[in-house]
Amino acid sequence: MRRLDAGQRSAEELRKITGNEFITATTLDLADLASVSAFTRAWNGPLHILVNNAGVMALPELQRSALGCEMQFASNFLGHFLLVVELREALASAGGARVVSVSSTGHLFSPVVFDDLHYRFRPYDPWTAYGQSKTADVLLSVEVTARWADDGIVSNALNPGAISTGLQKHTGGLRTPEEFQKSVEQGASTSVLLAASPLVEGIGGRYFENNNEADVVTERSENLGRAGGVANYAIDGENARRLWREAISLTAAE
Repeated sequence: MRRLDAGQRSAEELRKITGNEFITATTLDLADLASVSAFTRAWNGPLHILVNNAGVMALPELQRSALGCEMQFASNFLGHFLLVVELREALASAGGARVVSVSSTGHLFSPVVFDDLHYRFRPYDPWTAYGQSKTADVLLSVEVTARWADDGIVSNALNPGAISTGLQKHTGGLRTPEEFQKSVEQGASTSVLLAASPLVEGIGGRYFENNNEADVVTERSENLGRAGGVANYAIDGENARRLWREAISLTAAE
């Protein structure tokens, strides 16, 4: 995490609540691939559960990472991609690992636009940029499962729902109708299901919301409270393979 002091305070609180003295926090900036690689080099031992939860949303102006990538794509997807790839050995050694990627109904705003990932031709739009980054997170789970299931590694993606957090700092706060909002605990429930429940043992390459596998949809609802489902482009195997190749090229991962 970028704010190590805040992470350490949270870790201390969790140690007190749970009695687990092994809960720690360390530095990780997903927008900085050097930071990601430093984190993975320091990792020791098997890794049973990896939850890709960090993200930024609707940056009002076009920003680029050190590699020149659009920042939402860089932070929400590329950093997680490199993290997963460089931790593959640790995941495989767990003898049954799960990778969970937090996506969003925002993925319904845009597929991954392979011919212009970084807005070098398209006018920048905060929401389509966010949307393609969240579609990429779903495709990551599809391809991790396709490539690594034989190693005991499966991955699923999810929509946590509308939760009031710092994620909305660029949008003036959460705008979803109150009756469709969730608490932090409710929002975390699908992540916990995919990370730990025996109900999804061995299941991968899918997208969940409200603790159930989502329906495939062919268009996005304009109703902010009822928008849901997973777009067919977000679970398409060919899209997942193409994105993997693009990400390998961008990150120089092996």
